[in-house]
Amino acid sequence: MALNNPAFSRNEAFSNQGAVAVAQDMSAQQLQDMYNQPATLPDREVMTIEDSIAKSAAAFGVLLVGAAIGWLTFQSVPFLWVGAGLVGFVLALVNIFKKEPSPALVLAYAGVEGVFVGGISAWYEYMFGGGIVAQAVIATLVVVGVTLALFASGKIRASARATKIFLIAMVGYLVFSLVNIGLMLFNVTDDPWGLRGAEIMGIPLGVIIGVLVVIMAAYSLVLDFDFIQQGVRNRAPRKYGWTGAFGIMVTVVWLYLEILRILAIARD
Repeated sequence: MALNNPAFSRNEAFSNQGAVAVAQDMSAQQLQDMYNQPATLPDREVMTIEDSIAKSAAAFGVLLVGAAIGWLTFQSVPFLWVGAGLVGFVLALVNIFKKEPSPALVLAYAGVEGVFVGGISAWYEYMFGGGIVAQAVIATLVVVGVTLALFASGKIRASARATKIFLIAMVGYLVFSLVNIGLMLFNVTDDPWGLRGAEIMGIPLGVIIGVLVVIMAAYSLVLDFDFIQQGVRNRAPRKYGWTGAFGIMVTVVWLYLEILRILAIARD
């Protein structure tokens, strides 16, 4: 894959050549120790789809608790969610670059990121009217549900060509976002959304780009599901189910925030 969730791409457990890559990094003594061990891990110690789902549910449960805290403290503790967002970013990097998954770090990220999501959701609700968060949550669940159903039925799969297009789109979106932030910081544009507020045939550019980004996030979910499936086929250790949970959580949060912004720009 040309580009994918770094939570998976940095880990040989989810690679098509995982066993070869791991073997190349091992010393002669480590290879001998592996040879002396049983041929495969016991079934109870390997990664499974069911166990990955259970770990994902636990992570999202912690995220929801954090979101409730962020929502309820939005006015009493202003900008707590901003600090939580910064801490969540650091924890995300730690989880991405850590060689082996840590359940404590994944759950810590879920809780802190939940505070950020809850706080920014309360801000959107305050600024753009009641109901916008409920609409974003429903839309996110629909996109995730449809994507999962299509993947499970085999009607949609990750492909090299689609991933290359995904790479180009992600780089383009990153450049656009950085340019837009720069224009807003230097007061080149007075629109609160920057370039996203510009209209094309009466439709805000932010809505058009937002729809494309939602499609990109849905494809990112397909890549996440595909990597988890590959990890199960590789009989990766059971602990890597936490890596799967972390990867899906990152993508779903991204998807939710993009949908929230689309709705806000459309209302604005």
